[in-house]
Amino acid sequence: MAGGGEENVTEIVINDEAHDLSSLLSSSERDFLVRNNGDQVKIETLKGKKLALYFSASWCGPCRRFTPMLIEVYNELSSKDSETRDRLDELFQVRGIPHCVILDEDGKVVSDNGVEIIQEYGIEVYPFTQQKIKDLKDQEEAARKNQSLRSILVSRSRDFVISSDGKKVPVSELEGKTVGLYFSLFSYQACDDFTPKLDEVYEKLKAKGENFEIVLIPLEEDEESFNQGFKSLHWFALPVKDKSCQKLARYFELATLPTLVIIGPDGKTLQSNVAEAIDEHGVLAYPFTPERFTELAEVEKAKQEAQTLESILVSGDQDFVIGKDGVKIPVTDLVGKNILLYFSAHWCPQCRAFLPKLMDAYHKIKAKDDAFEVIFISYDWDQASFDEFFSGMPWLALPFGDPRKASLSRTFKVCGIPLLVAIGPSGKTVTKEARDIIMIHGADAYPFTDERLKEIEAQIEELAKGWPEKLKHKLHEEHELVLARRRVYNCDGCDEEGHVWSYYCDKCDFDLHPKCALKEDKGANDDSKEEENPHEGWNCDGEICVKV
Repeated sequence: MAGGGEENVTEIVINDEAHDLSSLLSSSERDFLVRNNGDQVKIETLKGKKLALYFSASWCGPCRRFTPMLIEVYNELSSKDSETRDRLDELFQVRGIPHCVILDEDGKVVSDNGVEIIQEYGIEVYPFTQQKIKDLKDQEEAARKNQSLRSILVSRSRDFVISSDGKKVPVSELEGKTVGLYFSLFSYQACDDFTPKLDEVYEKLKAKGENFEIVLIPLEEDEESFNQGFKSLHWFALPVKDKSCQKLARYFELATLPTLVIIGPDGKTLQSNVAEAIDEHGVLAYPFTPERFTELAEVEKAKQEAQTLESILVSGDQDFVIGKDGVKIPVTDLVGKNILLYFSAHWCPQCRAFLPKLMDAYHKIKAKDDAFEVIFISYDWDQASFDEFFSGMPWLALPFGDPRKASLSRTFKVCGIPLLVAIGPSGKTVTKEARDIIMIHGADAYPFTDERLKEIEAQIEELAKGWPEKLKHKLHEEHELVLARRRVYNCDGCDEEGHVWSYYCDKCDFDLHPKCALKEDKGANDDSKEEENPHEGWNCDGEICVKV
C-alpha cells in the first residue's frame, strides 16, 4: 500500500496474502500491458476492475479451442516479457494451459479454474463468484427435475426451431411428440456416416405416421458448413452458433459424436443416446422405450449365438479377403480356423507400437498351427496409407474402403484401435481382449480361450512359489519391494519390459523383474532416453498441455 496522500495500489490476494498488482504485472522497463492491436494499457488503470489472468500459448491445441469462448465472454462483459510471465506462472502455480485466474475488484482471487467455469457456463457465470456458481448449479438441478421440451429448447431470445428451408417453427408444435435431439458435426466423419442412416429412419417413421421429430443440435462453428449439410435434411434444427447448443451439450453430458438423445412425449429424457441402436437396428429401435431395448438385446443375443465366420465376413458378392498383391482368398477357405480380426491404422501410434508384438506372436503360432490367420481391418484415411501399412504385414486383409468394415465395427462395437478380436473355429467370438492377452502372454495364450488362460494363470502362480513376498534391494534402498502382479511394466534394473510378476514399490512406482530382484549383482542401467517434445518444457497430451 502506498503511504501519505497517494492513491491506493491495486493488490492481488492469494491464500489471504496480498500481492501488489503493479509489481506482479510490470517490470523495470515496462509499466503497461498491450492489446493485440499494439495499444499500450497502463497497469495503474486496471485498479478497481475485475481481472482474468489467462495463461495460454498459440501452439497449444486446447488453448486454441478455449480462447474463442473466453473472447466471447470478454466481448459481452467489456465496454516480449518472459520474466513477468514466469513470475505469474510460479505465483499462480500454473502447471498446464489454458489456465485462467479470476480476480475481483480488490485483487482477490475469486477462482483459479476460470477455464472450467467459463466452458461450463459462459457469460452466465459472471461475476465468477462461488455463490454465482452455486446458484447456477441449483438452477440446473431444478431444471432437470422439472424438465420439459420447452425448458430444453426455448431460450430468452428464441422460442422456435428452424426447418431446412429457413422457416421458424414454434417449439410448442413439437410438444407431446417423441423428439430426438441430434448432436452432430457435419465435418466429423462418424457423423457424416450416420446422418444419412438417421434421415432414412426418420423418413420411414414419418411415412408410417409416427409422432416423431428430430431437432439437430449443430456443434459447427462454420455457418456455411452447417447450411450445406442441413439443406438436404428433413428435420428441424437449432440455429447454428445458438448458445443453447453448447449449453445442451453440457446439460446432457455429451461424451461422443454422434449422439441422439430421445425426449419422450412428456418432455422427460427417455434415452441418453440411441445412435448405436439405430445404426444396428434401424427403425426397429423405435419407439426407443426400455421394453423395446430389452427386445433388441434378445435379438442381439440370438444373433451372437448364431454367429459364424461367414455371417460376419460375407456380404453379397463380397465373400473374400485379400492377401499379398491383392490375391483374393475366399472366406470359405478360412472356415474352421482360429481367426484374429485386427482393427488398426498406420496413423495410430499405439497400432504401430503393437504391430511387432502381434507379428512375433503370429509367426510363433503359425509355426505350431497352420489353422490360424489374422485379418487386417483398416482404419486408414486413404489407399496409399493402407498399402504402406499392409505391405509390412504377413497376413490377410479386407480391401481398403470395403463396406464390411462398417458392419464389423458395429458388430464388435469398435470404440478405439488397435482392437484384436479372436474368433474360434466355430465362428463365434472367443474374446475382444486378444490385444491385452498377447501383450501379457504372447503366443503362449493361443487360442485365447478361457480354458487356456486358466492354464496360464495356474502356471503363473506356480512360477512364483518359493519367491519371497518382500525384499530389500540395493537399487532401491528407500523402501521394501513387494511381489506384485503387474500387467506390463519397464524394469528399473535392466530397463527391459516385464509382465505379470514384479518386485514393486507403489510409493515410488519402482519395478524390478524377479530375475533382477533375486540377483543382487545385477546393476542398474542408467541410460535414459528423452522423448522428443516440440515445445521445450511442455508435454501436450489429450486436452491439456502440461509443464514437465
